[in-house]
Amino acid sequence: MTTTGAIAEAGARGAPEGPWWWGRRRGFVLDVTLALLSALECALEGIGFARDAGLPAAVGLAIGLPAGASLLLRRRWPIAVVLVSIAITPAEMGFLLSVVGLYTLAASDVARRLTVVLAGVSVAGTFAVTFVRFDQDMSQDGYHPGLWLTVFFSALMALGLCAPPVLLGLYVRARRRLVESLRERADGLERELALLADRAEERAVWARNEERTRIAREMHDVVAHRVSLMVVHAAALQAVALKDPEKASKNAGLVGDMGRQALTELREMLGVLRTSSDGSVAAQSSAADSQRLAEVAAVASARVSESVAVAGAVEEAVAGEGPCLDGLEDLVGLSRAAGMVVELCVEGEERSHGARVESTAYRVVQEALTNVHKHAPGAKAVVRLAHREGEVALQVENGPSDGGADVGLPSGGNGLVGMRERVSALGGVFVAGVTDVGGFRVSAVIPSGEGRMAA
Repeated sequence: MTTTGAIAEAGARGAPEGPWWWGRRRGFVLDVTLALLSALECALEGIGFARDAGLPAAVGLAIGLPAGASLLLRRRWPIAVVLVSIAITPAEMGFLLSVVGLYTLAASDVARRLTVVLAGVSVAGTFAVTFVRFDQDMSQDGYHPGLWLTVFFSALMALGLCAPPVLLGLYVRARRRLVESLRERADGLERELALLADRAEERAVWARNEERTRIAREMHDVVAHRVSLMVVHAAALQAVALKDPEKASKNAGLVGDMGRQALTELREMLGVLRTSSDGSVAAQSSAADSQRLAEVAAVASARVSESVAVAGAVEEAVAGEGPCLDGLEDLVGLSRAAGMVVELCVEGEERSHGARVESTAYRVVQEALTNVHKHAPGAKAVVRLAHREGEVALQVENGPSDGGADVGLPSGGNGLVGMRERVSALGGVFVAGVTDVGGFRVSAVIPSGEGRMAA
């Protein structure tokens, strides 16, 4: 089935509004009107043809009416309409049928080669009929024009009747295809823009979640370790106070309580930062998240400051600490001062591994020692560090708890996750698990390619 420009445009807008194959009611009314006019014209011309041929008028009427009415089918079967117009051309019928039929054929989706063939046949038929009719009419008037004049007039009439509707139809067809092409390109651009917008939104959500996770790791590594040591010191102070035991015990207990509250609020902050975009917290704006983070951090900072003021005798655990491997000795010393037995073993020649590599290795050891304080009080820990060609390897292993006093440090459950994320971000390998003797081991191998690039 073929369609004209009107049908295609109507189909592009949605469901057809007219009956049968008409896309719009206006097209249906137009075709009915044209078919009635064509049927009337062919009927009158058929009666004249029958009279000239010595036939009954009913014969000409029977031929002309259905031939002219076939114009009603021009949108569905344009080839058939053109063939009907060519068939009745010798009877000098169907001027309107021929013109409208050729226009519809050229404007439809029929192959252009077939359009050219049918248009050529129509031109040839019109030329032949005009040639014969012109010569007969001139002979009846006693005038005999030359052959070239008859050929010229016949060709002019044939082209004048057939060429304009064909050219107009081809123009409409080309214009319709151009509009369809532009519409398709516009739709494609809209889809691409929508896809780009979706990707931009996904990237924004991903970037926000990554930033939340990064801040969570930093806050966990920096604040949680320091507050954990403060709680350990407070517990030790509470146990060994000799001078004014009652007051010392009361102040040390207050230090421990403040530190525990600070860690609890820190876990709430980490929960906000680690919530995925599918959770209810992710539905809040980044400004609201930042405001809540600032509030919780301010409260935690105030609690820690109060704890330090009350426990003036307790030395600040993290003074001068730096996120690099050179500070491991001081980090281990802080744990020893808190009562833990820690052994540090360094293998290989010391070398620079890059800022991010050394910071990650330092944070892994820091978090592992914090976990020993929390989960294995009184246990012995061994920290092994190996400088290798192209990588740095480290291991923190502790034995089972010897039944020492539990200082009641809360655990957020994000320590191992944070260590794994840090190491994996640099392309390293992280392994953690329980040992055969009931202790716990944390191992990591971090490539130092970043250090070589920095060098």
